Amino acid sequence: MPEPSTDKKPQVPVFQLLPNLLTIVAICAGLTAIRFGYEGNYEMAVRLILAACILDGLDGRLARMMNAASPIGAELDSLADFLNFGVAPVLILHSWTLQEFRGAGWMAVLCYSICAVLRLARFNVSSRLEAEGHAPDFFVGVPAPAGALLVMLPMVLSFAVSDLPLTSPAIVAVYVCIVGLLMISRIPTYSFKNLSIDRRNTKFVLLGAVLLAAALLTYLWATLALLTFFYVGCLVWAFVTERYSQKPGR
Repeated sequence: MPEPSTDKKPQVPVFQLLPNLLTIVAICAGLTAIRFGYEGNYEMAVRLILAACILDGLDGRLARMMNAASPIGAELDSLADFLNFGVAPVLILHSWTLQEFRGAGWMAVLCYSICAVLRLARFNVSSRLEAEGHAPDFFVGVPAPAGALLVMLPMVLSFAVSDLPLTSPAIVAVYVCIVGLLMISRIPTYSFKNLSIDRRNTKFVLLGAVLLAAALLTYLWATLALLTFFYVGCLVWAFVTERYSQKPGR
């Protein structure tokens, strides 16, 4: 009689699947945001994009904390980023106003999405090269999640301020292309990965996070508009700071 095989199939603890599960939930959020956008429920669509942003920030960190990082997880995360930040936001804009601009509106959608995928490809390559080193203080170009926040600004302002004249389809199409080009540009943008605070101030940061979440739930459009303008200010400050540090003698 043949001897029973002693080889055991590799076992994976179920809890180590949690990071990948969060990534898949983020993908579901992005797809559902597109659905709500074309149904005209823009508030729910934007909330789902924000939820995808939060999940995007959690899954990678959770994988590293649990020592559950894997090549499949990295690929899933990259695909989720493209869907949630390179496709869903601009399709929501298309359902909102760009479809009125017909072919030119769709060209703006394609421009943004192609720029987003190029930005993510460049980020993946640079991340692998810097895997052994310290995280940089600056990104090159606007990150995809920030690009998603920026590109939705015309729609956010239209709901925060009624009768805004800067939300015509032609202006929005040009703006979408500009945001796409910012993602593949070489301008420096702050990387908040190295941001640290004094331990004594953690309670204030936690309180601020709770208040921000409450503001997003209560005053979505006004809060998003303020956050976007704050990030634009960070872009300008990062550009000035990086240029100043490159001057001779600095």
